[in-house]
Amino acid sequence: MHLPIDPATIAIRAHNVTLSLGTCDAPVAILKGVDLSILRGESVAILGASGSGKSSLMAVLSGLERASGGHVDVGGVDFGTLGEDELARARRGRIGIVLQSFHLLPTMTALENVAVPLELSGHADAFALAAEELRAVGLGHRLDHYPAQLSGGEQQRVAIARAVAPRPTLLFADEPTGNLDVTTGAAIMDLLFDRQKAAGATLVIITHDPVLAERCGRIIEMRDGQIVADRAA
Repeated sequence: MHLPIDPATIAIRAHNVTLSLGTCDAPVAILKGVDLSILRGESVAILGASGSGKSSLMAVLSGLERASGGHVDVGGVDFGTLGEDELARARRGRIGIVLQSFHLLPTMTALENVAVPLELSGHADAFALAAEELRAVGLGHRLDHYPAQLSGGEQQRVAIARAVAPRPTLLFADEPTGNLDVTTGAAIMDLLFDRQKAAGATLVIITHDPVLAERCGRIIEMRDGQIVADRAA
């Protein structure tokens, strides 16, 4: 039986979630009956090797990918009942995502990369809020710089500012230090946790790095599309 969700305490609940890709004749099982609950305000690492299903799980939990079976509830909203437009609206402003490859628009400045999504979401003060968030991540002097003029660490700071500026209740980071050196990566993680606290968000980090995972309050290990361990860090 599918239990009711209490939005006051549960950020995410996944029940018997499956994901299959490929053709009907030759389906490939990616997620194999995942059960998971994450409390509001938690910092959780989903740890696993390449191909373990961790990024696919993030895609399903964030509404970027639709589960093949099971239930996914985010903040009391059943993602399985929503159409594509409704999913997009459910994500907007509530879910922030930081990716390994930054995904900044090369023809926009740092300020525009943060402000334009806010503006499209209806924020009247989008540019002022974007500037404030960029200053908070140490880039107040880089507002008018384009991504090609920024280092990898600076580009990831812009990506964090863009994800956090709408004050999402849920923040995902998929291998956020994967393209950075060790020192820069550690600084980026400090910043990510700091901005999580500023936004009061739940943080879910996807990583293959046990050292990074240990910085979270809880570690969920995946292997072959299934959760094989779930423990406090």
